[in-house]
Amino acid sequence: MTIAPEKILFLPGASGNTQFWKPVAEALETSIAVQHMGWPGFGDTPANEQVTCLEDLAALAIAEIDRPVALVAQSMGGVVAVQIALERPDLVTHLVLAVTSAGLNFPALGAEDWRVAFESDNPTLPRWFLDDCTDLSGRLPELQLPVLLLWGGADPISPVSVGQRLAELIPNARLKLFPEAGHDLGHTHAEAVAQLIDRHLCV
Repeated sequence: MTIAPEKILFLPGASGNTQFWKPVAEALETSIAVQHMGWPGFGDTPANEQVTCLEDLAALAIAEIDRPVALVAQSMGGVVAVQIALERPDLVTHLVLAVTSAGLNFPALGAEDWRVAFESDNPTLPRWFLDDCTDLSGRLPELQLPVLLLWGGADPISPVSVGQRLAELIPNARLKLFPEAGHDLGHTHAEAVAQLIDRHLCV
């Protein structure tokens, strides 16, 4: 039987935008406490010289988990969320992953190479992030918790093929497709996403 979460921790993508998930959080019917994380060196969160990889971001998030938690993650945050769930399965009750690689090989699944343009638009981002090649594909079958996958049909950065592959590799995963949505579906489709999360947390 799945343990009910006592908190929802929202993880942003590489933008580090702590406001990204707030429309979803505000539309949730559940009364569970929510928390929005930022990433040091991303967005408005001050840099931290001790943070040099995604594993360090996962460690920071784990330090914020003081009770059973559901993780809701966007893009890069999904890789961090999977790392947390693998490291601390005793703490993470549910995963919601939106348009993320979750540690898969993106190019092999037809994803657009976004790094050059992203670096040009975000010149202050940490270099280690742009060079990251985290591969968790061999460990995804270890995830034994309920996982909701949210994908946009019009997202060249993380195409539907990535979500489909994750649904194959993760034992208890369910894929929900928003045909017209892009990489920011968690923000643009906040009410629909909130309804899906509310139902997911009851699984």
